[in-house]
Amino acid sequence: MSRGRLRVYLGAAPGVGKTFAMLNEGRRACERGKDVVVGFVETHGRPHTVALLDGMEVIPRRTMVHRGSTFTELDVDAVLAREPKVALIDELAHTNVPGSRNTKRWQDIEELLDAGIDVISTVNVQHLESLNDVVQQITGIPQRETVPDEVVRRADQVELVDMSPEALRRRMAHGNIYAPEKVDAALSNYFRVGNLTALRELALLWVAGKVDDQLDRYRAEHGIAKTWEARERVVVALTGGPEGDTLVRRAARIAARTKGADLLAVHVTSADGLSGGDPVSLARQRTLAEDMGGTYHQVIGEDIPRALLDFARGVNATQLVLGASRRGRFAQIFSRGVGVETTALSGSIDVHMITHAEAKKGRRPSSRAALTRERRITGWAMAVAGMPALTALLAPFRDDLALPSEILLFLVMVVGVALVGGMWPAITAAIGGSLLLNWFFTPPIGELTIADPENLLALAVFVMVAAAVSAIVDLAARRTREAARAGADAEILSTLAGHVLRGEAALPSLLARIRETFGLVSVTLLERSGPPGPDDQSEPGAWRILGTSGGPPCSCPGAADTDVVIDETLVLCASGRLLDAADRRVLEAFAAETAVALRQERLQEEAEKARPLAEADKMRTALLAAVSHDLRTPLASAKAAVESLRNTEIAWSASDREELLATADESLVKLNRLVDNLLDMSRLQAGVLGPTLQPIALEEIVPRAIDDLGPLRDRVEGDISVELPDVVADPALLERVLVNLMSNAIRYSPPSEKVLVTGSRHGGRVEIRVIDRGPGIPPEAHDQVFKPFQRLGDRDNHSGVGLGLALSRGLAEAMGGSLVPDETPGGGLTMILTLPIS
Repeated sequence: MSRGRLRVYLGAAPGVGKTFAMLNEGRRACERGKDVVVGFVETHGRPHTVALLDGMEVIPRRTMVHRGSTFTELDVDAVLAREPKVALIDELAHTNVPGSRNTKRWQDIEELLDAGIDVISTVNVQHLESLNDVVQQITGIPQRETVPDEVVRRADQVELVDMSPEALRRRMAHGNIYAPEKVDAALSNYFRVGNLTALRELALLWVAGKVDDQLDRYRAEHGIAKTWEARERVVVALTGGPEGDTLVRRAARIAARTKGADLLAVHVTSADGLSGGDPVSLARQRTLAEDMGGTYHQVIGEDIPRALLDFARGVNATQLVLGASRRGRFAQIFSRGVGVETTALSGSIDVHMITHAEAKKGRRPSSRAALTRERRITGWAMAVAGMPALTALLAPFRDDLALPSEILLFLVMVVGVALVGGMWPAITAAIGGSLLLNWFFTPPIGELTIADPENLLALAVFVMVAAAVSAIVDLAARRTREAARAGADAEILSTLAGHVLRGEAALPSLLARIRETFGLVSVTLLERSGPPGPDDQSEPGAWRILGTSGGPPCSCPGAADTDVVIDETLVLCASGRLLDAADRRVLEAFAAETAVALRQERLQEEAEKARPLAEADKMRTALLAAVSHDLRTPLASAKAAVESLRNTEIAWSASDREELLATADESLVKLNRLVDNLLDMSRLQAGVLGPTLQPIALEEIVPRAIDDLGPLRDRVEGDISVELPDVVADPALLERVLVNLMSNAIRYSPPSEKVLVTGSRHGGRVEIRVIDRGPGIPPEAHDQVFKPFQRLGDRDNHSGVGLGLALSRGLAEAMGGSLVPDETPGGGLTMILTLPIS
């Protein structure tokens, strides 16, 4: 059985017409003769959507009961039993009621697809997992129902249902999306023009990425190597040289000329991994490319032009930026160079050759020494002394040995010199050996002339073979040494990578690792303290120490045995021994990582400094937005009651006057409680609230707290045993905590349910439980209810300060206790206040 096909209608916001488009497609499929059923559709009472269901087969929903409430869900078994060709299932990201077969609706749809049923579904962009946090930043509303991006990306077809923000707001204003009483709130909050524009852009970009993936897959499946210029992509090739910064900036300017163009930086290294660019320069250029919105890539290839073009064609690039050759004119005679070769092979890709200050300056020759000094000395000694010694040994047997045998013995000697001393001692031995063979063993003896042409050929072949063998032996020794060095460097760098991945990238730890790796006395990171000067390399006052490890730190770069310049202001100084070029190359990689670690530390410090200010600003904003309500409500009630009593035109009865006075008194009590809470919270945050702890009997304090609730006291039932031991607490603060907890429980409990207050002993502590039968809160939101100036589920703070639980926890902890939430069996929330026994 073949797997079913998934089609998804993606929208930027509710109301753009996803469900309408899904039902329209279903009706068209019916007209084409396909077997279509409606598995689950949420019409939200919209008449145009409801009308499309007429005449379509709808699978009955499955009814489920959870916490006393009834819900309906998609009946997967019914759809499987019906076996339609196409099923219409709304809301791909929906979370099923607990107790369902699958947690998410997209998992239900996967079952249908596995059964060979085609599915058409809908989803909004805010429900995509990768965009969830971005949408929350834009709208300020967290989305709890999400679907993994991969589920939507795997869909056979994703169609964007697009609508301009203005048209969507008009549809909202006409009552086509929400009920009339919700329109004003929606237009002023979630459906603001800025929100809708940002969400629309997110949806368009996501679908564009999906289309891009489909294009790449199509080109790969059909073997299309030619570039399709569906989107501008600029690739800049980096060698790690000093010209790289210029190339990245120029490529970024080229990419900026086209809206939405991509910038990609690429560095090609050889397949053996033994050669490459300067790691410090590459790290800097990578950071520069990423700062300009680009990405950095590294590819392996022996043929640099072909590797560059393979990468460019693989990413469907349209333009390639290269630097003008740094090789001199003489070197260009023998090879056209990477730039010319790449241009010749580029085909439809535009190649930009960028001039720079380093062009045609030539490259610094690298050291070619492959053998140790001792081996080279031994090789020269064998070449200088060994050949005469061999001549002296063979001279007595001159008449018994033929010339070819003598040449072979001399060749063995040359190979031995090559194995020990390398190429140049072997070449010297070959030339000297040829002269000795000519003088002592080739007729006429004692002369450098050669009578027989065949002997001349034999000597020439001897010199060529000796030179070839010497070169091969030298190359093998060089590769062996380079491979050993590369292995050691790779081990060191892998240690560095593991060091970073384990989260040990703190600056002191990195400096200590550098000192241990290279066996140094001390390693110091210096930062220039002022503008550059002519003699500041040896001036300690021009530098400040950011970090050091080991012995006495270096106070300036001039005092170090080895210094690595990281950027214009940072220098890594090492003392203890001079490092060779290969060790310095690895040290430069470490130095680049220390700069990253320093940047992370400073960013973290800045974030830590900014966090209190941000929290204070957030709290101040929330307070200004929220306190106005709780201040205005009791003030308005008290003012209305007092103005009514002062009105001489109305003759109030005694009962009316009593009721107005009670209203004013209750409002002023609420106002006084609010002010007390605000003052206590400010004292708690300032650390100046000092509780007066003493033994307290709960059977006395709980009834007093219930009485403080005023008219709401009848909705609370206390069950405190007189056998409970006394607790240690501040009487006034404990009463305040209980009043806040009970007030909060009453607010969220159904009118027919009473709030229960119980007490029990557990070891050396007493637990006071305030139990309600309200909607409760999910476990992941338990800590959220204790945030000041916030109520769970509020989208704004205009419904009240939301300070009671935050203050209650603070007061409980100030008295040496704790306050934690728990679920009430059967539904609701239980606040557990724990206090020590006297």
